Amino acid sequence: MPLKVAFQMDPIGSVNINADSSFRIALEAQVRGHELFFYTPDKLAFVEGRVTARGFPIELRREAGNHVSYGPEAEVDLAEFDVVWLRQDPPFDMGYITTTHLLEMIHPSTLVVNDPFWVRNSPEKLLVLRFPDLTPPTAIARDLATIRAFKARHGDIILKPLYGNGGAGVFRLDPNDRNLASLHELFTGMSREPLIVQKFLPDVAKGDKRVILVDGEPIGAINRVPQAGETRSNMHVGGRPEKIGLTDRDLEICARIGPVLREKGQVFVGIDVIGDWLTEINVTSPTGLQELERFDGTNGAARIWEVIEAKRAG
Repeated sequence: MPLKVAFQMDPIGSVNINADSSFRIALEAQVRGHELFFYTPDKLAFVEGRVTARGFPIELRREAGNHVSYGPEAEVDLAEFDVVWLRQDPPFDMGYITTTHLLEMIHPSTLVVNDPFWVRNSPEKLLVLRFPDLTPPTAIARDLATIRAFKARHGDIILKPLYGNGGAGVFRLDPNDRNLASLHELFTGMSREPLIVQKFLPDVAKGDKRVILVDGEPIGAINRVPQAGETRSNMHVGGRPEKIGLTDRDLEICARIGPVLREKGQVFVGIDVIGDWLTEINVTSPTGLQELERFDGTNGAARIWEVIEAKRAG
């Protein structure tokens, strides 16, 4: 049965059609006969009891520079849609959080993917705290004395913004580094949010594995290898994607967290694993579908739609 599907995301006209997971999900929806509508988060509104969005019907094609056609601009009632995708990129700020509150008002009558309540309550670097035996030593703190004590215990650490993304603002501070106080001053001067500190994992030189889960089940992984002289492996900052399989440890991690993700309506999730350790659970706007499809032939977008169509049929 064809579904009415809306995508809340960053401008679709400027995405990389060979890398963007939202584009791949939307293209798969179109192939399956679903009707597509696109709007940006700033066009979401609550008006006199209705959750509305101003955007465009769209038609997609895998044609660089000509990958989207727009229909007439329209204001729609999102409660009249079958599925709404929450797919804008972080930062996970109050603007992002507000969209989850508004979309929660139409869910689950309209299926919002991922469930906005649990997206709001399970940001990437905080959800992992529920699984301390799966993660490297970690601290969430704004207080400099607490962070200094953590560094004294572990020597070599990673310091990064708690609600950052794409590798932005990630620093490695080795035992000889003297910049902690200056970085703390910089971060706290820019934001009132805490920082996250983790013990540095040397295995990152071999890559930071992105494992993709659909409805709590792992469907495959890609490895992201940092450039020479770089600590960060995110593809946004030049990390090189490589083909890789799932290890027994990866499957153990997925078996632990999968039921929690399924229970919380997190249909499409990407977790980050360095060596044997879980470092993030990405629920806001995970990536990696197109790379996985190229490396392994796994159509993750089709698996996602099979889950969604089953939910709508039920």
